[in-house]
Amino acid sequence: MSSSDKSTQPKLPGEGYAQNIRARFWLTGKSGAYAGIGRITLLEKIHERGSINQAAKEMKMSYKKAWKLIDEMNQMFDEPLVLKEHGGKSGGGTQLTSKGQSVVEEFRQLEKKLVAFLQEESKKLNF
Repeated sequence: MSSSDKSTQPKLPGEGYAQNIRARFWLTGKSGAYAGIGRITLLEKIHERGSINQAAKEMKMSYKKAWKLIDEMNQMFDEPLVLKEHGGKSGGGTQLTSKGQSVVEEFRQLEKKLVAFLQEESKKLNF
């Protein structure tokens, strides 16, 4: 596909998991909260950086918005996904709990299964 072809293609929501298929999926909780690709990516960046602020900046969102998303996800489960450590000599930080790491891993495993399924189904399409 040439670069001019790309510019004429509409911007579609979802991830391009297969040649002719785009999709999104979310994990949902009893509280009505959800975790999708953006929120999972936020959790991954918090895990990598040890900081909500750094993760939010990297994702081009405010700290306030990042904390709101984290708070919503924390309420989905019986235990929090993220723990914020208050400042002190070392300045505090943020870490994923074992539950947070588990949710990220489960999401990514589901995503791999979805990709495999969608790629197989995409091969069957006649266009």
